Amino acid sequence: MAFTEAQVKSLAAKLSAKRIKTRQANGVTLAYVEGWHVIAEANRIFGYDAWDRRTRTNSCVWTGTKGGFYHAAYTAKVRVSVRAGEITIVREGSGTGEGKALSPGQAHELALKAAETDATKRALATFGNPFGLALYDHEQAGVRKMRNGKASSAKVLGAGPWILRSATGVVAESFDKADEFAEGLREAMRGAQDIELLFAIWEQNVETVRDLNKCLKQDALPRSGIAPQLVAHLKHCASALVKPGNANDASQGPKDGVARGTQIEVYAQRLTRARSPSAN
Repeated sequence: MAFTEAQVKSLAAKLSAKRIKTRQANGVTLAYVEGWHVIAEANRIFGYDAWDRRTRTNSCVWTGTKGGFYHAAYTAKVRVSVRAGEITIVREGSGTGEGKALSPGQAHELALKAAETDATKRALATFGNPFGLALYDHEQAGVRKMRNGKASSAKVLGAGPWILRSATGVVAESFDKADEFAEGLREAMRGAQDIELLFAIWEQNVETVRDLNKCLKQDALPRSGIAPQLVAHLKHCASALVKPGNANDASQGPKDGVARGTQIEVYAQRLTRARSPSAN
């Protein structure tokens, strides 16, 4: 057998329930494993220098504008090659991705990266449960359930990992505690040089904020106010960036200032979902 005994054991292991995320799509709850975790597992099991991926094809299948945002949708096919002893195992996967941003370039970049990540996950899933294969089984027999006590304890502590992403969706840092993630996000928003970058940072992290809010509110912790506080911080940073006399807007005319102010108001309406527990 090409893989080592340790690798075979890892590939046959069950997927930890704490690695499974869910999202709503057309009224259906979908379970998935995040792309960063799948890649981290490939590095752990195969070795950093023993596998690689290559995008075979990609295509923009739709683009448009809605609600002041640019949208794009892509498809991609990725080939994953794993070197196991003297042989190379090749698997391929296809995926789709959508992007939404305040500029066309960012929307296309986010959509393409999402499609490539989705395709990579599908290719790696053929190797076993650690990469999400267990989720294709309706009974999820390949998922290792968490004990009630441990799961409850994790919620009480706001345990992570809580992943902070950059404006382009790249994993910037991982935090074990909710408070540390919140401070990291505040710092990232404070460092945004313009309104588009600020909104992009929020877009990439808003789902994590909602997950964090839901986790903490289930136990009625005082820290459950973290999400509304982050929303307030976002608005504060946005207001500072478009405030008259701001160095970043020195070259902008009155019309540009009005347009940016309108963007904040439109975006603020969408942020109410992050405040409401029922939206989680």
